[in-house]
Amino acid sequence: MSIETELKKEGIEVIKPLDTLTVISIAKNVATKLAMAYPEQNLSCNELFIKLSRLNMYIAKMPHTMAQAKYYYKNSSIYFSDDIDFSNIDSYATHECIHYLQELRDTDNNLIHLGLCDFTDSKLPGMALNEAAVQLMSSKALNEKVDTVKYFDITLPTNSPYYYALECNLINQMAYITGDYALFNSTLYSNNSFKRNFISQTSEKTFYKVQNNMDKLMELEDNLSAESIKLGNSDISIKVINKIEKDIANLRIKINELFINTQNLILTGYFDNNLKSIVNLEQIEDYRRKLYNYKNLIGTTENYSFFNDYYVQKMAELEKKCSAFENNEELSLVPVKRNFFSIIISKIKRLFFGSSENYEQAL
Repeated sequence: MSIETELKKEGIEVIKPLDTLTVISIAKNVATKLAMAYPEQNLSCNELFIKLSRLNMYIAKMPHTMAQAKYYYKNSSIYFSDDIDFSNIDSYATHECIHYLQELRDTDNNLIHLGLCDFTDSKLPGMALNEAAVQLMSSKALNEKVDTVKYFDITLPTNSPYYYALECNLINQMAYITGDYALFNSTLYSNNSFKRNFISQTSEKTFYKVQNNMDKLMELEDNLSAESIKLGNSDISIKVINKIEKDIANLRIKINELFINTQNLILTGYFDNNLKSIVNLEQIEDYRRKLYNYKNLIGTTENYSFFNDYYVQKMAELEKKCSAFENNEELSLVPVKRNFFSIIISKIKRLFFGSSENYEQAL
């Protein structure tokens, strides 16, 4: 099947190649932004510019269900919608250019990895992880500020309020565990450092469950978009409209539940595992601080209480560890006074339960 036939199959109809000056301008801007934003990844602005300036770029008619720009790996080309806002083209181009940079091909020129997505498996596991990582990387390169948004009754912070907002939030929670370097290194160079790092901090089971959940999440969002477009058809009956609206409501609930479940899985996967490795009072305080700061990353709903409940539970477990370390001086390698930690526990008791008595009853 020819490239033209495959593009038409996806609803992409090429109008014309992008003019050379625009291609050069895009290549220069994207190369500069990536090199400046990620110096630790050893990116050469000049090498990036040369590579990106050779990239084929086209103007095309594209389906409304598709983003305003799309990188097509089969012919290493970027297609921009004919109604794209060229004054803001870098926001679309950066994401697609990263896709081009992250290609990993074998000796026969077959694509085997695209960042975090495995192309040797027909199911393309990690597609959502990769899209989220690329969008997060693009947003940070464009210096997008964190915004608080609400989707599917979930209020969450994200650097990407309009594209993959939920997925970007989840990948950012994962990066809190591994560090940005591991995430973006694997995103750019299609290696397993992020995967290995996350597994070592949680478990293999947790990683693959999160990966699978995020792929399902993106699929549900695509299904929701497709159902919403159907409502624009003026020829459908009231009965069909009611069915579509019911399907949309069910999809929204599924998306909400899957996001929350995945978030809780990342949270518990890391902090349950990390608790086992604590051997002194200094590590107790580091653990407490990292868990407390995690609250700034999560998405919440009106009735979401999992994080608060989990936090209080872990503080109680830390208090027991603290007592154990005090009673066994050999385990307590760092001379941290327990009075400081006891004050923290007392504040938590008042914050969540109002009194120490209520706290003890809850436990």
